[in-house]
Amino acid sequence: MKKIQMVDLGGQYEGIKEQVNSAIATILETSAFINGPEVRSFQSELEEYLGVKHVIPCANGTDALQIAMMGLGLQPGDEVITADFTFAATVEVIALLQLTPVLVDVEPDSFNIDIAAVEKAITPKTKAIVPVHLFGQCANMDAIMELAEKHNLFVIEDNAQAIGADYTFDDGRKQKAGTIGHVGATSFFPSKNLGAYGDGGAIFTNDDELAHTLRGVVNHGMYERYHHDVVGVNSRLDSIQAAVLRAKLPKLDSYCGSRRAAARSYTEALKGQSHIITPKTVKCENQICDTCSCHVFHQYTLRITNGKRDALVKHLADNDIPCGVYYPIPLHKQKAYVDKRYNEADFPVTNQLIKEVISLPMHTELDDEQIAFITKTVLDFVNG
Repeated sequence: MKKIQMVDLGGQYEGIKEQVNSAIATILETSAFINGPEVRSFQSELEEYLGVKHVIPCANGTDALQIAMMGLGLQPGDEVITADFTFAATVEVIALLQLTPVLVDVEPDSFNIDIAAVEKAITPKTKAIVPVHLFGQCANMDAIMELAEKHNLFVIEDNAQAIGADYTFDDGRKQKAGTIGHVGATSFFPSKNLGAYGDGGAIFTNDDELAHTLRGVVNHGMYERYHHDVVGVNSRLDSIQAAVLRAKLPKLDSYCGSRRAAARSYTEALKGQSHIITPKTVKCENQICDTCSCHVFHQYTLRITNGKRDALVKHLADNDIPCGVYYPIPLHKQKAYVDKRYNEADFPVTNQLIKEVISLPMHTELDDEQIAFITKTVLDFVNG
């Protein structure tokens, strides 16, 4: 059996090796390292894939969120509602811009932001909602967009973990994750479903005026060299990363399909266990879809409900199986973001999830033998 890895980028590289090597060699020969043809081509190809009018590439996913908020003109003191159960980058940029983060609880099945908690948190100072499409499937965008329209709020989708996923609206329409709100942001960190070989990110919008602003912000506020029309930052996707992403983009649906197949195998092997809750695709009768891409399984995350999650982490490590705990500490308890406004009673789901979640290896190169060994090791522990 091959060595089990949390993410097997080397194995994935073998399938695109010639294209990646050739593109990088051309970039080295032409020295078109910044804003070169590869970046422009990737931008256009991603716009077509997503069905969105504007893709603005940038240096990383955190920058993408920050630039989106800058482009919307949010001002210090404006309140921005987001999920408590996510990576810190989401709240980090809110704080960096001197906005006021408002953290709310999440749903126990999808791990995504709780709509009732969002509605309860809205005040006259609220200006935006940032739903995080956690682990690979969208938050309830029907309800979020309805709330945003009702209260005149911006919606900024944090799509770092769900690129390639489809969202099916209540009326049957489908739209790609990250293209539904006023603006979306994603990361191309190497481990993402669409990952570069270094840092990278992008912003999506169908708003022409906002797109123009964002293109200035990413490039020092310049539309014409040495003319700074808006306050900007230095955040550009480099050509080598764009070349890698161009090689991977045509395979993204296949990559996501491989992840779903692995997720189905995991779930089949682990079903019926009283102390294991497997992940669900909430729009498809709590099953992992065969017919759509509503979940792209950036992570395959279990809940271990018998209080032995940490012991399982050790057991897996003892058997050379990597795993992850995403996330062990909620944002409202992180030293940087502690605030007297928060009441522990408002975070029952998050406070439970941090004790239970464990993510198993998930990538495009997982094979049946590896999955069988991983699930047997989990079951031996749980039933031992």
